[in-house]
Amino acid sequence: MDVKGLLKELRTTVEAARAMPMSSSAVINRQTVLDLIGRLESTLPPDVGRLDEASRHGGSVVGDASKRADEVISNAHAERTRLLSDSEVYQAAQQEAKALLREAEQEAAELRTETDEYVDGKLANLEISLTKTLDAVTRGRARLHGRSHFDQLSESTDEPDGA
Repeated sequence: MDVKGLLKELRTTVEAARAMPMSSSAVINRQTVLDLIGRLESTLPPDVGRLDEASRHGGSVVGDASKRADEVISNAHAERTRLLSDSEVYQAAQQEAKALLREAEQEAAELRTETDEYVDGKLANLEISLTKTLDAVTRGRARLHGRSHFDQLSESTDEPDGA
């Protein structure tokens, strides 16, 4: 069963609960509700709890790419210095260093883009799930508030006219 179905089942259980006399409270079977909540938790994607981890991992991927780029640049500078004695070799080394630098920068940019897309996708999925849950909570609270409002109205009509 999906999250939406489980939330509907939970709502039905709460709505069908036996009302307490003279109160807006209800008697709900704790085990039934806890079972529904457990099933709801088990249907959530495992990645929901790991978004922070994914975000940290994404940062480390970008950091690793940046370190690799720095290493490539450092190696290119060292190679250029070594080849300075011969101008032809120097020119070739300079071109090679520029090519390596462009390659490293492109690889770092691609890794950064992939990481951002991955994290954004996970956050979008979490946002959708949380929005649906928040909508359900908001509707439930509104329903409860509406019921409390009707209780107050019925109390005011029960008072004698002479009061």
